[in-house]
Amino acid sequence: MATAKKAAAPAKKAAAAKPAAKKAAPAKAAAKPAAKKAPAARKPNAAFMKEMTPSASLAAVVGAGALPRTEVTKKVWDYIKKHDLQDAANRRMINADDKLKAVFGGKAQVSMFEMTKLISDHLK
Repeated sequence: MATAKKAAAPAKKAAAAKPAAKKAAPAKAAAKPAAKKAPAARKPNAAFMKEMTPSASLAAVVGAGALPRTEVTKKVWDYIKKHDLQDAANRRMINADDKLKAVFGGKAQVSMFEMTKLISDHLK
């Protein structure tokens, strides 16, 4: 029985040494300076903010005034949502009405990714 107590005693000493090492690590982290630089504010890309003139067929949807590409896309999405033109089964597909068919090159249905390419063809 005496041998069992001797074997257990070194295990306790080894376990006691580990917490002491963990306490030293946060002290190093606290010594570092806490000052961090604030991230710079994002600036919009000038190419997206340049006002473009829509073609006659696109102007029927978004208006005749010159708009940046981002605003044209927003207005087309507003038109799609207002007239409920997203496909019910696959929301990524847009079902074109008469005005959008002219913009989409006569296609009855296009994907939302293809839509942006087709819209850019109507901007000057």
